[in-house]
Amino acid sequence: MAELVQEELSALAAIFCGPREWEVLSRSETDGTVFRIRTKAEGLMDADIPLELVFHLPVNYPLCLPVISVNSEHLTRAQCVTVKEKLLQYAENLLSEPMVHELVLWIQQNLRHIFLQPEAGGGSEKCTLAVSTTVDDGLWIALLHLDHMRARTKYIKTVEKWASDLRLTGRLMFMSKIILILLQGDRRSIKEYLILQKTAKVDVDSSGKKCKEKMISVLFETKVQTEHKRFLAFEVKEYSALDELQKEFETAGLKKLFSEFVLGLVK
Repeated sequence: MAELVQEELSALAAIFCGPREWEVLSRSETDGTVFRIRTKAEGLMDADIPLELVFHLPVNYPLCLPVISVNSEHLTRAQCVTVKEKLLQYAENLLSEPMVHELVLWIQQNLRHIFLQPEAGGGSEKCTLAVSTTVDDGLWIALLHLDHMRARTKYIKTVEKWASDLRLTGRLMFMSKIILILLQGDRRSIKEYLILQKTAKVDVDSSGKKCKEKMISVLFETKVQTEHKRFLAFEVKEYSALDELQKEFETAGLKKLFSEFVLGLVK
């Protein structure tokens, strides 16, 4: 399986060999490979639309679907979500075979047809459910730790928008210098959130220039258990003391995880 994926990656690197067309973002024996392809597709009015496609190939790919993120300055976030859903629907027909190049070709040829469909403006609930049920059933929960936020207001708005677009609930939590993001929802949506968090220019550096988030860590990720609270929305909350933050975790049925992963962050 690994040899098959390596052959596909080599082929993709040869195909998308133009300036900034191809970039490997990460490789891991446990998490698989994440890479970015920049291409163009014909949209409405025969205009070429630049697309940034990020693919995460899990270790058991191509026996499972890749995680896909779609971004474009020429499309709304809702349109990007719709394109992603259509790509994943098409990918279901390609399971067990290398599929990335086929997916890129398909979106290049079909982008304009997607936007001619009535539901293309904001994504279809039917599409989302069809995609979600092909992965892990049930809710998942993940806890992320951020080192800092320089452009705090913009950063918070971006996180809230991503959570809304991906139908994730949970908390963005601030306590003194500790910043935590608790996400709950479909596992594929959580994976896509992580791709966005690591690849989008969400903050600014010390000189005020836009930059990607390089100091984020995933403290834990697990399937929601019966004792875990189901969050109904994504909220931003601030805590003045550690016991307030601890109470939030205990109320959510996450007392053990708080002790194991959060207490160690307090200095």
